[in-house]
Amino acid sequence: MPFRFARDWANRPPMTDARINLHADFASVIDTALTALETAGSLPAGLNRSAVTCEPPRDVSHGDLSTNAAMVLAKPAGTNPRALAALLVAELEKEPRVISAEIAGPGFINLRLTDDAWRGELALIASAGADYGRSTMGGGKVVNVEYVSANPTGPMHMGHCRGAVVGDALADLLAYTGHKVIKEYYVNDAGAQVDVLARSVHMRYREALGEGIEIPEGLYPGDYLVPVGKALAEEFGDKYVGAPEGEWLILFRTRAVAAMMDMIRADLATLGIHHDLFSSEAELQASGKVDAAEKWLRDHDLVYDGQLEAPKGKTLEDWEPVELPLFRSTKFGDDQDRPIKKSNGAWTYFGADLAYHFQKAQNADALVDIWGADHAGTVKRIKAAVAALTSADGGVAKPFEVKLVQMVQLLRDGEPVKMSKRSGNFVTLSDMVDEVGKDVVRFTMLTRKPDAQMDFDFAKVVEASKDNPVFYVQYAHARICRNIRKGADEGFAPAGENLSLLGEEELALVKLAAQFPRTVEAAAVAREPHRIAFYLHDLASAFHSYYNLGNDRPEKRFIVAQDSAMTAARLFLAQQIGQVIRNGLALLGVEAAQEL
Repeated sequence: MPFRFARDWANRPPMTDARINLHADFASVIDTALTALETAGSLPAGLNRSAVTCEPPRDVSHGDLSTNAAMVLAKPAGTNPRALAALLVAELEKEPRVISAEIAGPGFINLRLTDDAWRGELALIASAGADYGRSTMGGGKVVNVEYVSANPTGPMHMGHCRGAVVGDALADLLAYTGHKVIKEYYVNDAGAQVDVLARSVHMRYREALGEGIEIPEGLYPGDYLVPVGKALAEEFGDKYVGAPEGEWLILFRTRAVAAMMDMIRADLATLGIHHDLFSSEAELQASGKVDAAEKWLRDHDLVYDGQLEAPKGKTLEDWEPVELPLFRSTKFGDDQDRPIKKSNGAWTYFGADLAYHFQKAQNADALVDIWGADHAGTVKRIKAAVAALTSADGGVAKPFEVKLVQMVQLLRDGEPVKMSKRSGNFVTLSDMVDEVGKDVVRFTMLTRKPDAQMDFDFAKVVEASKDNPVFYVQYAHARICRNIRKGADEGFAPAGENLSLLGEEELALVKLAAQFPRTVEAAAVAREPHRIAFYLHDLASAFHSYYNLGNDRPEKRFIVAQDSAMTAARLFLAQQIGQVIRNGLALLGVEAAQEL
């Protein structure tokens, strides 16, 4: 099945401006200075510079940029960090945009830049527009991001929401940074739960034909299965009412899974989530690919027939050892070898997952799985399997990461909302979106690290308060739009001709906005889209703080009626801060509010 890349970013041409952003530009300046030292013989040639950084110092009073170049290169160069820093400072001070380069501590170098350097970055934001922050660092490498992958036994509920948003935002982030992304959903349609689903649908089928039914314990009682039962009744009449299970189970299972997947796709669409590829576990096993994976592993001496150790607390009297095909996962960091088949010949979950990841690895340079935290115990073994599968022929193991996502505690009126697919009493994802909106749900799910516990309070997430990060960021953008509209009404328009009028307080905003590109790249490398949400909150906070200066100091307002040049410059500043906020929100799949 063909796949499409995440959103449109991967297919757009790269920016033609060689100076992508100020931080990247100064990383190049530092690199050029190091090359100059090599040419002069002050630094040995060929040193590995991959650990050299250029970033804002933790304390803004120390300067605008800081580099660890002397610290990380001094030892391999056989010199003292401060001595090397002194040589590097002399080179860096030749750059016209550097006011000063100072050595700090054991050998860090802090740079102070001219105001014009930051004004130039503001102009760059304007020229780059929606591309500001976009990167080619991915180099077109294909990354498979698998997320959601909920059992196809009912509609999406809040238990699936957080992983869905984290996975989708990560996929878009990777596409924005130059990767080709496959968004994949693994359909778990080969386990016992889909047989339970089929039996549940059979009950609804009989109900649709007029039979009074009572859903027994252990089946899915939700009303969402009623339409599936009705459709089967219309198609087959009473043909399968009294028929043995063997005559209808596979048919009902296939129809039920298809109906549930249609429902799941529709639910995910309410969150703006659309996968490129849906892979069926049942089809994978039926295709013989699991058997092929076992043969491949045996050929590479990665699977052998052996016996598991007795579980802790078991003795030979109450446990019988059985010979099973075992994967040599201890060879790759696991604490014991793992069976890929059960004693009855059926595949274990691990065996099926192993084959599935083998399939994914054929079409990608790197893999990322988004799992619920309840699957933490299987991370080590599946990572061992992927390492084995992708390196057994002598190659380097393909990068594979598992991001664990904690469940969300859903609250209403301060009380937990119970969710149970079996009881049919749960809040669906679509219900959630209908109540608070797609943008609120998506942004809120990224306001904490995914492995941290989260409460989702229906009242708080729509509260118009600075304590609500969704509102706080959206309000910053809405304020910007409102000021630009107000300026237009009064005859003022944003303009970049007089940016020299912008002083220290205004340029502090520019300096924070300029961190967006490096934040995007860092978030992509760490596979952590929540960093974008954190950054947007910081930028919004800085904007609100500057905006509020005008409450007590009229000369600091964005619109100063008696000073058209300053007004145009500040509106230009506001416009570009708004652009950065829009770019960040777009990465999270959130639309920027024009007014609130």
